[in-house]
Amino acid sequence: MKFTEVVAVLIIVAAMSLVGNMVGSGNGIVESLPGMVFLVGLCVAGIALGKVIPGNIPSVAWIVLIGCILTYPTFPGAEVFSGWVKKVNFLALTTPILAYAGLALGKDLDLLKKTGWRIVVVSIVVFVGTYVCSALIAQGVLGLTGQL
Repeated sequence: MKFTEVVAVLIIVAAMSLVGNMVGSGNGIVESLPGMVFLVGLCVAGIALGKVIPGNIPSVAWIVLIGCILTYPTFPGAEVFSGWVKKVNFLALTTPILAYAGLALGKDLDLLKKTGWRIVVVSIVVFVGTYVCSALIAQGVLGLTGQL
């Protein structure tokens, strides 16, 4: 994708996320807007760095690095940035992203059909394994902290 197309998709996802944030968490669009602009800015900066800096470092790594630096407690303005982002609900962000992933998978349905029934078995094993391991970790942590 061209850089301008990526920015356009980010803006569309941000707009949908703002609406979902308003409905889901009750935070108004105006009060959530600074946090969303900050998050979109992080993404744009990370994607730009991924394209400009040589090497095979993915844009996601740059986005995480920039976000960690800007929100590190001793970084100037970190409290302000964190305050903005606290107004944006995580689930409001994931909904349009998952919808986009579903649409992207839908266009490759022929490829999915070619993988056959084995992908279903692998998916079920991964889902069950993830659930069981998460439950075991939670059980252990809650037991160690005395909350059970």
